Amino acid sequence: MVRSRPISCPVPRLVSSFVTAGRYHRKAAIPSAALLVGPCLQGYSLGDERRLAMLKDLVLGDDMLTLSINEGAATGFDYFWLRDNARDPESFDSRSHQRELYTAAVDPMIRPKAARLSDDGAALILDWPDLDIEAHYEAGFLADFSSAGDPMRMPEATPWDGGSIDPEAVRLPYATLTGNEGVTPLLETMLANGFAVLTDCPRDLTAVQTVADSIGYVRQTIFGGLFEFEANENMADSAYTPKELRPHTDGTYSFDAPGVQLLLCVSYEAEGGESIMVDGARIAERLAAEQPQVHADLARIGVTGIYKGDGVVLRARRPILRHDETGRLAQVSFNNYDRDTVRLADDDMRALYAGIRAFDSMANEPEMQWRYTLRPGDMLVFDNWRVLHGRGAFRGKRKMAGAYINREDFESAVRGNGLA
Repeated sequence: MVRSRPISCPVPRLVSSFVTAGRYHRKAAIPSAALLVGPCLQGYSLGDERRLAMLKDLVLGDDMLTLSINEGAATGFDYFWLRDNARDPESFDSRSHQRELYTAAVDPMIRPKAARLSDDGAALILDWPDLDIEAHYEAGFLADFSSAGDPMRMPEATPWDGGSIDPEAVRLPYATLTGNEGVTPLLETMLANGFAVLTDCPRDLTAVQTVADSIGYVRQTIFGGLFEFEANENMADSAYTPKELRPHTDGTYSFDAPGVQLLLCVSYEAEGGESIMVDGARIAERLAAEQPQVHADLARIGVTGIYKGDGVVLRARRPILRHDETGRLAQVSFNNYDRDTVRLADDDMRALYAGIRAFDSMANEPEMQWRYTLRPGDMLVFDNWRVLHGRGAFRGKRKMAGAYINREDFESAVRGNGLA
């Protein structure tokens, strides 16, 4: 849970991944210049204030010590927590960033034999009874963990409706990926809006692969890895028809739904077929304010998704509004096309139908939707755990290419680029 600077320098942070010959690999990426504050500070990012933190007023208590950080109020650190997070070679492998300590064997009442601050106030130095060397805790590390925090937390979304989206703000040239900032502008746009449109992309699968590799790696699914599609009535999925697709998220039948979807317009000789984006976070916000009981029911009642066809039967279940243990909205998961037939207790069944009616009605309100017709070379990149996507009906020929990326790799890229 806790991360700090190792005693020896770690290898570069792992921020992206790829698949070759059916095997999974992680590839090391050079940290952004903003994070290179010293050769041994890789592994966690610090602001200037925390990076230059100073320690004073060390006091030892029965089960914790207190000290002040940057002239602030006294901050307490539990002895067991400090021992568990020591970065000496016996306790921690700085190369793999893995804990070596057998935590269960540590005396639950452990306390240091001696404690002091370095002469410059930049580190806390503890002498533990079960270690042969002193353990050093840098001030920046202690500042980072001076209060309980959530290492899983991503930047807060700013909900939007269709009229508040600036079309130019969500459009980025494909060439941006090879610029000095790399994938950062794309990630920033996705964090802000849940989606972005890359323009002037090569009109083939290499562009999809390149964008996927800049974030993580291509996820293998029942549709393969990289895929292309046109209207095809033989496929067991509504995306392969020319009919209108109402807003939905993908993978409701997967326990771990894809985190990011990429859709590239390869060719367009058609009328209609505009892409539809709806902010699921905005729907959740409105329901909480306008229909709180419906919001509570959609956060409580599990909905089963199903994919049946092509030789597979996939099922998964979760609420339409899935919250984490802190109560924060973690995922929006809604696909009425893929919703399975189930029987629930009568009260829950009625509550679920009321919730679906409210949620889907909001998703289809014109003012909630942002519509955009993808042209050849446009690639839509969106957060499938936040944004619902749809497509208008069309006539003619429309060829698309795409891929999925795992949620964990999207979040890894966000952290690795200093955005969380």
